[in-house]
Amino acid sequence: MKALKVIRSGPLASIQDQGRFHVRHLGVTQGGGADWVAMTWANWLLGNPSSAPVLEVTFGGLQLQALHPVTLALCGADLDAHLDQQALAPGHVFSMQRGQCLSFNQPRQGVRAYLAAPAGFCAPLLMGSCATVSREQLGGLAGDGQILSQDQLLMWSGEQPAQCRQLPDAARASYTSEPQLDLILGAQCSQFSGFSLFQAFNQTWQVDQRADRMGVRLTGPKLQCSISNLVSEGIPLGAVQVPPDGQPIVLLNDRQTIGGYPRLGALTPYAVAQLAQLMPGSQLRLRPICLEQAQRQHRRLLNQWAD
Repeated sequence: MKALKVIRSGPLASIQDQGRFHVRHLGVTQGGGADWVAMTWANWLLGNPSSAPVLEVTFGGLQLQALHPVTLALCGADLDAHLDQQALAPGHVFSMQRGQCLSFNQPRQGVRAYLAAPAGFCAPLLMGSCATVSREQLGGLAGDGQILSQDQLLMWSGEQPAQCRQLPDAARASYTSEPQLDLILGAQCSQFSGFSLFQAFNQTWQVDQRADRMGVRLTGPKLQCSISNLVSEGIPLGAVQVPPDGQPIVLLNDRQTIGGYPRLGALTPYAVAQLAQLMPGSQLRLRPICLEQAQRQHRRLLNQWAD
């Protein structure tokens, strides 16, 4: 059987792909890989389509056993992965023989690692995606939104890749430095005081313990906005909402579809991927960027995988 068996499930391991689109008018959120850049590189290494389902491993604690020889790719965070007793660094293609065990222990750099299999792991499509969103009970191996559990089988349908790729040096991410996250200012930014805007972009923010796939709370200077009541509106990926306590919340893949807090703006897609790899307690800075700059940045990213 072409499968990996889950020996130890870990706290947060789930099947993800690029997510669900064109369904937010139904109240269904996006889902998908939180660090979509690392996820895409993992698929690229095996020659998979960028939409191929992968395994997102958060914080480690996962152990898998091969029931069939397979070539896999690992990208993203360094979760102290080992193939049997041999250390395995992210950003590489590797082979598992039948009976070998792949284990993810605990974070050394970053939070989320991505494991890709030939042609992607098998999972049912629901609304065009197999992305796991536990809150909505959608996606995953059984389509019910559950994270991986012990004794489940991760199957794949593809053949061994004839030729594997090598990750470019420029694509090897470092999760140790204090990142600057690019933010596109939103329609309500003019309602924040001038001093709050100065603080937002000139002081350090810290990732709070309250961080998950729905959103990440940042702690730092208290931002003040003149808007007290706001009609709920659609929420994009990376939206930076500011509730009455003045501490921003960055909304991620499993966010609600509408919200009524004023928004400072939205992180760029690349900045969202960077944020998804930050441990609670990590520090960051926000940097304003215009829409045209953000679009150029995004096109450069996509062009890396054009071949």
